[in-house]
Amino acid sequence: METVMYKNKTFLAIIPARSGSKGIIDKNIREINHKPLMAYTLEACKRSGIFDDIVVSTDSEKYAGIAKRFGASVPFLRPKELASDQASSNDVILHVIDGLQHLGKTFDCFMLLQPTSPLRNEKHMIESAGILLENNADSVVSICKSDSSSYLTVELSEEGRVKTLFSDKKQVRRQDMPPEYRINGAIYLALTSYFVKNKSFYEGKTLPYFMSAFDSIDIDDDFQMKIAELLLLDKNLSNPSQQECN
Repeated sequence: METVMYKNKTFLAIIPARSGSKGIIDKNIREINHKPLMAYTLEACKRSGIFDDIVVSTDSEKYAGIAKRFGASVPFLRPKELASDQASSNDVILHVIDGLQHLGKTFDCFMLLQPTSPLRNEKHMIESAGILLENNADSVVSICKSDSSSYLTVELSEEGRVKTLFSDKKQVRRQDMPPEYRINGAIYLALTSYFVKNKSFYEGKTLPYFMSAFDSIDIDDDFQMKIAELLLLDKNLSNPSQQECN
């Protein structure tokens, strides 16, 4: 790919797509509305126009072929030890960065974009990159409001009884509770040098990128897959210009 230099920085997109998903077999290439799941992320990367390279990290030749068809590069396959349930995202990231460096390719920043967040789009990518650079941050992580307050969390006793974590005498109305947020898994962005040194997104100046609950869906089971399918269909019908022919 040609050098893009978004705001005088080079950006790498890393899309992790191992083939061994157990919850949903072949989840990352499962078709949603006649398109492989990973394609939604790859197409959004291309539309953003900020990436100097879009790399898919996979252990599968089949997945690699699909990734290339949708405009990604797969310069090497992921080794088996990094394609298991026990492999961490950090190890996968470092494997990609190190492998590209051996090929003579280095980048100022990288963005980890999991295929399981198909409602995350190019606008989110561009805005999070802006937050990183405009605030001299080390990293940016996308978050959204929690579906429910931790105030309502309960535990079960050994006898199976409900144990509340709050006192009945000190109950607070839901509308009076301060908002709580959760990491939604859609965007993990960092300066490459910072991440290689710290091997974490959270050791320095980490800023949030706020996303709506609508765009924050993260597919982990068939129910979430069906919800994503309906949301994407509705979105495509509302914005036909974003549909791409492949």
